Amino acid sequence: MEFKLEKTRGILTALIGGALIFGFSFWGINFSLQDAQFHTLKLMLLIPAYLFLLIFGYIFLSSLNMGYRIDDDGLHINWGVRKIIIPWNDIEELIDVQGQSNLYSIFGASWPGYMVGLYMAKGVGSIRMYAANPWQGFIYVKSSKGFYGLTPKKDDYQKMLDMISNKSGKEVKLLNMDKMDPEIKGENMYEDDFYRIIYRLNLAFLTIFALYLAVFFPGSGAPPFTVLLLVLAVALFFFNMGNAGRLFQFSATGAHILLVIGIAVTGIFMILALSEIHLK
Repeated sequence: MEFKLEKTRGILTALIGGALIFGFSFWGINFSLQDAQFHTLKLMLLIPAYLFLLIFGYIFLSSLNMGYRIDDDGLHINWGVRKIIIPWNDIEELIDVQGQSNLYSIFGASWPGYMVGLYMAKGVGSIRMYAANPWQGFIYVKSSKGFYGLTPKKDDYQKMLDMISNKSGKEVKLLNMDKMDPEIKGENMYEDDFYRIIYRLNLAFLTIFALYLAVFFPGSGAPPFTVLLLVLAVALFFFNMGNAGRLFQFSATGAHILLVIGIAVTGIFMILALSEIHLK
């Protein structure tokens, strides 16, 4: 029997966001470094940019056919060209994880309504997530082949859970994350007030920087290299976001410092751009 994931805005968000971010990055690099003297630097930036685009494209396309299937052979997880089969006798434990989990990425990708890769859930352990929106609950399958987090459609959630239990012979265990000891569960970074503030400040600085260049750069006579400052600021923002989430689980202060550095660097880039534009 086939099980689909809950429909979310994740696909549309990824498509629009990816097109805007990668489109601007490639345009900005080519525009800023069009002179022959910047050829080497241009290649150094374009090569990793194209590599990230290929990775993003693969993850995005794989998300389009992600789903689950249950038959006599076992539990099937489909994701892109990857087909994972977990035989019923390999399943060691089946847990219905409810409530808000404290998840952070070890090696994975996520956007609103989509999560795939290796994640850590405080109080649960490492999980290979193939999920749509696991923040409020997911099926946790522990097997000799690995630990998996699954999120079928809400209408099919209990049915899939019961079928796995019947086929594997494992009793469903309930784990309510909202009732877990806070010392074990840990603090979610988005529940940290200071983290939220400096995260929004990062977004605000980037937005102000982008609007400033959009209004004042055209016709200013400033060198094209000025646009590259915004490209680098955007790249730094995503680098910091990816690492701050992991760092927060070990050192909240370290995550705060990383985001503050992002604000400071973006601010410096803004000052440099302002001086280039208004001194011309």
